[in-house]
Amino acid sequence: MPPIIILSAVVLLFIIFVAFGFRLISQSETMVIERLGRYHRTLDSGINFIFPITDRTRTIEWKYIKADVDGKTIVRKGTIKRIDLRETVYDFPRQTVITKDNVTIELNALLYFQITDAKRAVYEINNLPDAIEKLTQTTLRNVIGELELDQTLASRDTINTKLRAILDDATGKWGVKINRVELQDIVPPDQIRDAMEKQMRAERDRRAAILEAEGKKQASILQAEGLRNAEVEKAQGEKQAAILIADGQAEARIRTAKAEAEAIRLVTESLARTKTDPAHYLLGVKYVETLREMVSGKNNKVVYLPFEATALFGSLGGVRELFQKTDEKRV
Repeated sequence: MPPIIILSAVVLLFIIFVAFGFRLISQSETMVIERLGRYHRTLDSGINFIFPITDRTRTIEWKYIKADVDGKTIVRKGTIKRIDLRETVYDFPRQTVITKDNVTIELNALLYFQITDAKRAVYEINNLPDAIEKLTQTTLRNVIGELELDQTLASRDTINTKLRAILDDATGKWGVKINRVELQDIVPPDQIRDAMEKQMRAERDRRAAILEAEGKKQASILQAEGLRNAEVEKAQGEKQAAILIADGQAEARIRTAKAEAEAIRLVTESLARTKTDPAHYLLGVKYVETLREMVSGKNNKVVYLPFEATALFGSLGGVRELFQKTDEKRV
């Protein structure tokens, strides 16, 4: 009986030892093991065994920030044994920050960080979530305090990059890597928001007026260019018409001259057979035509006599003077 009891006690102790020493670690998780109060090792994912009498798991304080049904932020604190190595998101409550131009604004920041060294996260800092939160708040106040309100509203990317660089450098010794920092909300005071809205409306009205003026200016320019092009085309058309008319008149004169030359040639040939001087014939024709044009008017009251008739009347005047002189001698 005693050997059986001893064997049973050994088996029971072995089962208890295995049960308490067995650790199953999931992927992307780890545990820090201490032996006799000192750091022993960090467990990897998978099946692990520890000596339950001398080894124990080191706990770490953690904080959970969640939102309830009404949208209010709930902060829950506690201790954990399993350290999550995945990226963690912290949504910090709103905090009041004063800008360089003494404007009080409210900020809400999101922080994405990841534990890269579990040993440092446990032994280098007490209460890692609180340390990261306080460091983020103080750094955010320092960064915003160097900027004016307009720069803060327009330089979110610059602020995020600067915050990430500062926080990543400060938390590196804690075994933490800051991957990203985002400013979720920037809420200025009500008076500032009203002034900004008025300024925005004034700026939009100014832009609308500028665009309208530019549109009218462009329309005037296009209209002036259209009128100028129309005048140029009209002048070119008139020029082309004048050229065509001149060409037509020149062609008509050339054809008329050719016809007259042909007529003169034919008259000359005809008069050559009758032995008549062509020049006398042509002068006579021109004399008759000119005389016809002179007396062709309807209201013309002037009487024209041929050159031969004036010579005749001149002779008659001489005879009248001769008779007048004869009568004087008789008297």
